[in-house]
Amino acid sequence: MELSRDDVRKVAGLARLKVTEDELDSLAHDLRAMIGYVQILNEVDTTGVAPMVHAVELQNVLRADTLVPSLERPAALSNAPQTDGECFLVPAIIDGE
Repeated sequence: MELSRDDVRKVAGLARLKVTEDELDSLAHDLRAMIGYVQILNEVDTTGVAPMVHAVELQNVLRADTLVPSLERPAALSNAPQTDGECFLVPAIIDGE
């Protein structure tokens, strides 16, 4: 597949990449190679192959949601720079509040 410098500029723009004029020919070569690989993949017979979301089938990869004791309030507040004894105190970031 032949790509013009304008094609490369358009793809770079869509990808929000700044590309210099000197880089256009090199990028066109790289894009042609990528498109060539995709064309090779399009030639593979996938009849009877079920589509999949992941290359490796995954089960639930999260830990079990079990109840565990949490920190007591004094321990949680112990390293805070400022507290009122109940909550963390933080500087206001919105004017008027």
